[in-house]
Amino acid sequence: MRILMLAALLVLGSGALGAATIPDAALDGLRWRQVGPYRAGWSTVAVGVPQAPDTYYFGAAGGGVWKTTDAGHNWVSIFDRQAASIGGLAVAPSDPRVIYVGSGQPQARYDTAHGDGVYGSRDGGQTWTHLGLEKTRHIGAILVDPRDANSVLVAAVGPFFAETPERGVFRSTDGGQHWTRTLAIDDATGVVDLASDPRQPNIVFAAAWSARNYPWMSYFTPMTSVTGGIYKSEDGGVSWKRLEGGGFPAGAIGRIGLAAIAHGDSTRVYAVVDHDTEGGLYRSDDAGASWIAVQKDPDLGSSYFGRVTVAPNDADTVYLMGRSLKVSHDGGKTLKVMRGSPGGDDYHDFWINPIKPEYMIAASDQGTVVTPNGGASWSDWYNQPTGQFYCLHVDQQFPYSLYAGQQDNGSVSITSRSDYGAISFRDWHPVGADERDCDVPDPDDANIVYGSGLGGRVGRFDARTGDVQNITPSPINTYGADPRTIEHRWTWITPLTMSPLPPHALYLGAQVLFKSDDRGQHWQTISPDLTGKSRDASACQGDVAVADARECGFGAIFTISPSPHAADEVWVGTDSGLVQRSRDGGKSWQNLTPPTLPEFATVSRIELSTLDRQIAYVAVDQHRNNIFAPLVYKTRDAGKSWTDISAGLPAGEITSVIRADSRQPGLLFVGTDRGVQVSLDDGAHWQALSPNLPVAWVRDMRVVGDDLAIATQGRALWVLDDFSRLRELAADASLAQPRLFTPAMATRLRKSQNRDTPLAAEIPLGENPPTGALIEYYLPRDAAGVELNILAGDGAVVQSFSSSETPATLPADQYFSDLYRRPQSALPRGAGAHRWIWNLRHARPAAANYEFSIAATAGEETPLLPEGPFVLPGDYRVELVVDGQSLSALLKVRLDPRLSTSIDELKQIRDFNLELANTLAPLVARITGAAREREDLAKAEQTPETITRIAVLDAQMDGADGKRGLKAWAEILAGVATDAESAERAPTQAQRELLTAAREALGS
Repeated sequence: MRILMLAALLVLGSGALGAATIPDAALDGLRWRQVGPYRAGWSTVAVGVPQAPDTYYFGAAGGGVWKTTDAGHNWVSIFDRQAASIGGLAVAPSDPRVIYVGSGQPQARYDTAHGDGVYGSRDGGQTWTHLGLEKTRHIGAILVDPRDANSVLVAAVGPFFAETPERGVFRSTDGGQHWTRTLAIDDATGVVDLASDPRQPNIVFAAAWSARNYPWMSYFTPMTSVTGGIYKSEDGGVSWKRLEGGGFPAGAIGRIGLAAIAHGDSTRVYAVVDHDTEGGLYRSDDAGASWIAVQKDPDLGSSYFGRVTVAPNDADTVYLMGRSLKVSHDGGKTLKVMRGSPGGDDYHDFWINPIKPEYMIAASDQGTVVTPNGGASWSDWYNQPTGQFYCLHVDQQFPYSLYAGQQDNGSVSITSRSDYGAISFRDWHPVGADERDCDVPDPDDANIVYGSGLGGRVGRFDARTGDVQNITPSPINTYGADPRTIEHRWTWITPLTMSPLPPHALYLGAQVLFKSDDRGQHWQTISPDLTGKSRDASACQGDVAVADARECGFGAIFTISPSPHAADEVWVGTDSGLVQRSRDGGKSWQNLTPPTLPEFATVSRIELSTLDRQIAYVAVDQHRNNIFAPLVYKTRDAGKSWTDISAGLPAGEITSVIRADSRQPGLLFVGTDRGVQVSLDDGAHWQALSPNLPVAWVRDMRVVGDDLAIATQGRALWVLDDFSRLRELAADASLAQPRLFTPAMATRLRKSQNRDTPLAAEIPLGENPPTGALIEYYLPRDAAGVELNILAGDGAVVQSFSSSETPATLPADQYFSDLYRRPQSALPRGAGAHRWIWNLRHARPAAANYEFSIAATAGEETPLLPEGPFVLPGDYRVELVVDGQSLSALLKVRLDPRLSTSIDELKQIRDFNLELANTLAPLVARITGAAREREDLAKAEQTPETITRIAVLDAQMDGADGKRGLKAWAEILAGVATDAESAERAPTQAQRELLTAAREALGS
């Protein structure tokens, strides 16, 4: 068991922590749940299994590898613990159980996620082995010899932010156990694509590319070089020769996409070429000896797109990836759009089944889709939670909603809890902003959302009408332009936020800070250039060196943090590596940059403590300097001095966000490119907080009451429900004895209010949080017995649970599959931490037969009705008894904040339900006794007396002479109890009259 050692004496604002150890088992039960949305994100590569035409795989830009066995109707993640970003993916033609994955997408965008080499599976993706090549960072393609599943070539693009030897083509003949670099051009030039002639697999073509990026957004800098081009091997990738002349473009060449197929007695090769003047689609009908430009269109080639696919059954049919998916049936001479906007744009890969060519799969910015009929119809992409989110905000509603921009797909407002059992398409909607940026709900009216977009665009969305007003302070969009030629510089994510203090100023970041006090109707520029630009800079012409770029004005503001203590205080961090602060509304600024913060390392987030104005934290992302290491600072004197608190964070991971708890000093959370880390001692030590979170780049997070919400770049949005246990552990880490944690305030909620036909199990759904009181305890060792009692204020026991008692099986007709069942087990007594959910109800009333609710959710226990009435809001005592040792804690229960039901009305509801229960209990007992007596009589000798008695019992049970029997009354009263406990409304007159009639008829 890994142990986290806390500091011996760490003085915090609330006192001091003593020496302690926190075992990982103390975090058991803390679980991330995926909120969604199930709207797909960027898919980079896709392949299928020829022998199984409904089976496909795709790799996501930041969401790992997914598999379908039903032609895209349902996808399952098969790569949760490996790399998040995927660039290459190949299924061995000779053995479809063998799969190779190359990590690190090959599109050299500003914030492209990197990888850590190659992975392999020999069981169809059930298990994976890391096969090395860690430092290649970005892999463009993988090619497996169709004759030998162990013979594989890897196209390594290499790191985007430095020149290194880890580029070119790597070859293995033993399934990836050993690698040889067979094509090494130079430290700046890698390989992005591979193609071979299926008939002559020894003939291989490789596309060389110098993909270089810079710490600033450098779209204006061409990714071309004279070393780019096509290389050919005639011995399966052992040796290579550069192809030159013959009609192929010369000079600086960018990314190339390749496809090859047998054509007559030779090999036909298609190449989509990124070239300043000669770009387009080229074709060779003689294995690369000569070329013709069949489509001389520079727009066909780019650093973002590049792949080309040739139909396996027709050398004249070729598909080009780009803003749309284009097809030619005459060898590339004419092109038409096969699929594109609306319906998805920016296509990155296309695969055709060589056995059944009508089966195809396409990968685009909007996700992955499959067609079984040559493109006549396609599967959906609202079944892949692979969205890339960078900036997260939340509102103050109950339940709260999460707001974020999704790369390539627009904006999202999604509830953290649905009233219908699970979070579905009914629970989220766009909020009118551009893709991937910040969406900020107005603290005074959550119907209003302010969203930033490309090039500084700001929109004001009104949910009541759907209207979006452009309220940007700089209407001229200069996104991606050369910073030396424009007035305002914007980064990849346009930072937009709102002050938590009235009048709730809006802040927007370019190289200067904009502020609006009237919700965007008027803006002020309240700062000079905060990015380090110098009027005296001289080396600013041509290709600017990284060392000169800050002074030349290549930086932009990346993050904005308004103070929670003073409305005139605001901090900003830049992607040029600076921390700046104003305490007078922007009249003056102080440079508070930590002395050891590297130039052009991105100040990704600044977190200002809500508990102490002197305390702040900074998360720094260094990957654009080709430094893959965490970097986090803290200050306890408002920026006068800084302490590096990165020690203990996982080596090799980059840090994008830090958040401090709003209640417990020293409780910190950090998001890295592989998950979440927590510190209980103000950064002295760190521990993983990703028990079930798939590997993903965590870009932003928010503490929301007792929850922690995160935005990931590739696996959508997640919430860790109720981390209050961590607050107690941060204040007191002692765990030598059994420990009962103080429960967070519980809200009276129904698990699901659905009255419609339940959503089918095949519909992808986000998870709801647990419903009820979350009671957590820790056992240092296995216990012989554990009891849990819930006591009211007067000491009366409301509910009891035991480790020796498994919940009874109640009489009910289960008319559905076990997909909708998850029965509760006995109270846990094993060593470690446990989370037990009490539904905040009194004991379930007796019933002759119970009924399963229609409010069913796949993977959850379907409620049996009636459940029992809610307890009243107020204070309760939780008592935990462990092997005779008693522990207790206070539990506060509140009414749903959306309701205004009075306490008198709540008492009426409870009392009516308890009266029903008190009527049902003896009634069910009478039915049980009568049934038992009748059964015994039926087995006995049939005499006139026994026959008469059986008739009497049947009349009592089933009714006679127009009067209801006991069974009918039991069914009716159980139905009334179900109805009465289903809403926070006083019982109706009809319900009261029916109970009175029942009591009179039953003589009670």
